[in-house]
Amino acid sequence: MNNTHTMASCFHPPPSMTTNRREEDSIILFSSSNSPDEYSSASSSSSSSPLPTPNRYSLTVANLSYTIHHVTILKSVTFTTQPSKLLAVALDPSSTILINNGRISNNNQLRRLCGFVPQDDDLLPLLTVKETLMYSAKFSLRDSTAKEKEERVDTLLRDLGLVLVQDSFVGEGDEEDRGVSGGERKRVSIAVEMIRDPPILLLDEPTSGLDSRNSLQVVELLANMAKTKQRTVVFSIHQPSYRILDYISDYLILSRGSVIHFGNLEHLEDSIAKLGFQIPEQLNPIEFAMEIVDSLRDSNQTDSSRSLLSSSSSIENENENDNTIAKKQEFRSLFDVAEISFLCSRFCKIIYRTKQLFLARTMQAVVAGLGLGSVYTRLKRDEEGVAERLGLFAFSLSFLLSSTVEALPIYLRERRVLMKEASRGSYRISSYMIANTIAFVPFLFVVSLLFSIPVYWIVGLNPSVHAFSFFVLCVWLIILMASSLVLFLSAVAPDFISGNSLICTVLGAFFLFSGYFIPKEKIPKPWMFMYYVSLYRYPLESMLVNEYWSLRKECFSGGDMGCLMTGEDVLRKRGLDKDTRWINVGIMLAFFVFYRFLCWGILLRKSYSKSTL
Repeated sequence: MNNTHTMASCFHPPPSMTTNRREEDSIILFSSSNSPDEYSSASSSSSSSPLPTPNRYSLTVANLSYTIHHVTILKSVTFTTQPSKLLAVALDPSSTILINNGRISNNNQLRRLCGFVPQDDDLLPLLTVKETLMYSAKFSLRDSTAKEKEERVDTLLRDLGLVLVQDSFVGEGDEEDRGVSGGERKRVSIAVEMIRDPPILLLDEPTSGLDSRNSLQVVELLANMAKTKQRTVVFSIHQPSYRILDYISDYLILSRGSVIHFGNLEHLEDSIAKLGFQIPEQLNPIEFAMEIVDSLRDSNQTDSSRSLLSSSSSIENENENDNTIAKKQEFRSLFDVAEISFLCSRFCKIIYRTKQLFLARTMQAVVAGLGLGSVYTRLKRDEEGVAERLGLFAFSLSFLLSSTVEALPIYLRERRVLMKEASRGSYRISSYMIANTIAFVPFLFVVSLLFSIPVYWIVGLNPSVHAFSFFVLCVWLIILMASSLVLFLSAVAPDFISGNSLICTVLGAFFLFSGYFIPKEKIPKPWMFMYYVSLYRYPLESMLVNEYWSLRKECFSGGDMGCLMTGEDVLRKRGLDKDTRWINVGIMLAFFVFYRFLCWGILLRKSYSKSTL
């Protein structure tokens, strides 16, 4: 006889969801491994035998409360669950959670015991189903061999009925990037959490947004998993159909934060009958209970709480050693080479498959380089040519710094996945930032070459190889700075519209105080700091010095009285008396690192404040 088990978990509902639904009554359904024979009709795709299970666990929660935006969601709820029973709850520090009489005091302990599937499928759309699971296995199963990880992924693909779509892109479900179906995408989300084989799995409305057929398949899958794998599965649901109810053994119904029913369907029907109501044929008991919720709450709230407490006495403590729960996470070095290599591999695949980023950026660089070259073809070395060169450098800077804005929606989409993966300990955010840098730096260097080669030689800038090489380096650093800035602002901005507005505002301010429009001596003192932090200033100065420093004695304007303007005069007019190119390179590199460091700090703080299971 296999031992059954139940493990505890609590999660914070997203604020937006909680706020929008605060006036609604919640239904929290939970199934057990000793449920009716309906489970036998579950998906036949499950072919692997149940995994060995640990000793039995009992869960007790006392005085559970949850308040958000001054709205009370749960009010001193107390309950006890038996082995193989599931329950979804929201955690508040004032509550007490016990597993076999051992108190659970922090989220780290809960993460070891459970997986959480949110309502939204936070997946990377440009990875295939199998790639998604393989990367999850690489992050979660650190101590397993490559063969064991592959076998684990193949088992989940079979168990969750994803074998036929394992090589399909996950997608986002929209017209442009449809990918797998909504039901299949939900099963991928479940598989990602099941990679590490958690004893308890929490799901927030797994049937939301799915049609009746896909909803039934998902619930059927969860029911089959609860039975065959001896796992505890917890999920919330709204308006369950009759067929879905067949897979549920017990129900916990909450109204205004209090328990109004806990038990099986027959118990609910009896409670409704005792109140003098008759369930209409067109409604199932759960739907009708929502219509008479006030009557149920008034008559049954006290009795429900008492019955929940009384059930705790029937649970046996089979093993006192189960009270010991690890309180320390495995220490990992600041720079995890394995994490970085896995993330680099994933980044490279995403870059290559993101057509609007890969093709658009490369084509944009080539077209812009050729376009600017055709406008400024073979500039002359005269006073007019000096002005045109300055205009070329200024426009190139504006184009290069603003061309990275299209990466904003990609960063915003990845941020959701990053927050989920980092908060549950899949990898460090520092590893993500390092991998992002390693993957994007070579790609952006190629972009800088594609822009620099045509514009430099068609325009006829300083013909020395050294000057050309420095020009390419300068363009590369400009793109790197812009990429870091967009990455930082994507961590700050809540959405694309806000992020786009923020980027345009910041870049506009940087350009205004770059020294191109307003000379340094004319900038008001309160705004002088903008001159020193402007991302335009240092590359603009570097391009000017690179163009004229080796031509300081070259005459750019002459007449009957001899040379009126040399390269040295051009630089002196801009306040450039020294060769500051390599100093500016250091400053640009510092900006590149600084904005990424800020991004790391913001994401790290968000991962702590929004930690999930």
